[in-house]
Amino acid sequence: MNYILFDGPSRNDLLPFTFTRPVADIRIGILSIREKWEKLLGEKTSTKTEDYLSEKWPLKLTSKNIFINAAFLPTPEVVEKISNLKPSEKLVTRDEVLAYFQNEEQRDISGLDQIEFNGELIKVAHTWDIFSKNGEAIQQDFQLLTANRTSQPIPESNFVKNPEQIFIEEGVEVENCSLNASTGPIYIGKNAMILEGCLIRGPFALCDNGLVKMGAKIYGPTTVGPNCKAGGEINNSVMFENSSKGHEGFLGNSVLGEWCNIGADTNTSNLKNNYASVRLWNYNTENFANTGLQFCGLIMGDHSKCSINTMFNTGTVIGVSANIFGSGFPRNFIPSFSWGGSAGTSTYKLVKVFETAELVMKRRNLELTEKDKKILEEVFELTSKWRRS
Repeated sequence: MNYILFDGPSRNDLLPFTFTRPVADIRIGILSIREKWEKLLGEKTSTKTEDYLSEKWPLKLTSKNIFINAAFLPTPEVVEKISNLKPSEKLVTRDEVLAYFQNEEQRDISGLDQIEFNGELIKVAHTWDIFSKNGEAIQQDFQLLTANRTSQPIPESNFVKNPEQIFIEEGVEVENCSLNASTGPIYIGKNAMILEGCLIRGPFALCDNGLVKMGAKIYGPTTVGPNCKAGGEINNSVMFENSSKGHEGFLGNSVLGEWCNIGADTNTSNLKNNYASVRLWNYNTENFANTGLQFCGLIMGDHSKCSINTMFNTGTVIGVSANIFGSGFPRNFIPSFSWGGSAGTSTYKLVKVFETAELVMKRRNLELTEKDKKILEEVFELTSKWRRS
């Protein structure tokens, strides 16, 4: 069977992250959504997404295709239901299409026979879901990745609580640290490193080749993605991949995309002084949406960066490839390709964006491809209406 992950109606509510990736490639828990589906399906997937993303994430069609809404995280139960779909059927949960079988002749799915799925599923419908539902996602992924496997030994120099909920992959270095899994599992990926003096409280995931720097204080549920660097104080946050928050300063109830960098002593406010519910910029409505959350910090799109001592207000949204610096608090919505801070911003020109991205990626022996450049060019145009100059 040919499985295809489609963006679904949540796509615009997940901007700025879905400016530069399909919904399926959002990371929540230990794995990306695509990695979760592929592991449980036992098959590779392709993607139905925006046209400008399709060159990097192409759609593969065969005579028999099952389309799956990528906003939902898989469970063994729903995977079994989807795998057994017939050409005349679609799977629905709470009036939303979860999956459907489509053959070559069939394009309209409205007439398909409807099957209800009543099980519990995690849905990533908003940007703040990525951190607020991260604890459940870590627990699911931990069970998926560690079932019937044995962890590498935990070095004796560490202080450990609930070692049965700690799993260490091959090549890990972790010495003289506190690993407290009494509040949730701790997963440390291949060739990851946790330097001396770190205090880690689960649920926590450090993915492959990640680094936690000396003396870091990390409260779960937190995910530090592949090749990311983490330091200082972090609480209930998710870093996708290749991003750095390597110094002192506080990051709480936040999400960083890919290739982000947080300057030393940068702090994010995650609680309003009046303890009111936090509102976040929503690209779909072009207004601020009530998250219903008392704690909500920073949402930062791919390739965005801030300088040392930056101060972010509660519920700040930063787009793609923004460069933030200067004293004072920047606005709580910073459009993509902005250059500046509280004193005002100008447009961060594409030629400079490419120069910086190429240098940053070269440090990891990676290349900014022509496909990547085309995506950034498209996002530059799509987001121009929100920039002041």
